Amino acid sequence: MPQLLNMWPYCVMAVVLIVAAITDFRTGKVFNWITYPAIGVGLVGHTLLGGFGGSEWSGEWSMGLLGSLAGLAVGFLPLLLAWLAGGIGGGDAKLMGSVGALAGWQFAVSAMFYGFAVAALMAIAVMIRERAVKRTMGRVWRFVAVAFMRGKPADPAGPGSRKIPFGTALCVGSAVAMIKLAITGELLIEGG
Repeated sequence: MPQLLNMWPYCVMAVVLIVAAITDFRTGKVFNWITYPAIGVGLVGHTLLGGFGGSEWSGEWSMGLLGSLAGLAVGFLPLLLAWLAGGIGGGDAKLMGSVGALAGWQFAVSAMFYGFAVAALMAIAVMIRERAVKRTMGRVWRFVAVAFMRGKPADPAGPGSRKIPFGTALCVGSAVAMIKLAITGELLIEGG
């Protein structure tokens, strides 16, 4: 059973995920007032408990500032590239950065994997509900074909395409990763 020192990041993250999922679902945005404080709490909290490189304190491991920064980078940078390509919102990238800053790089990778899976399921459900599977797959195929040519390919989504709340999908994916760790008894900060 994990001890209290290792539970604080997950408690903070649970609150952040709930608020971010609600705001993204309602408004289509994950706001800076959610993500920036979460990143700050992760960086400062891990620095206070684990110092610069991480340390053991009272039999518990804290990943320290370096571990939190690694988590921030792994959560943020891949989605920053997706944002720069026009595929997602910047708040989605900052949300995953906050997840990484709180729980470390390995958790961020797991949360992104589950988040992308949830987003794919959401997209399939929307395509089926709106009877747009064939039309959407045609646009995706054209996008992939053009992607191998010179220049930046156009967005495969048409003007009438329905968008999914990707930030909400990332929140659900992060929650799935957290539940998996709780079930397996591994709800610990990495490194110890």
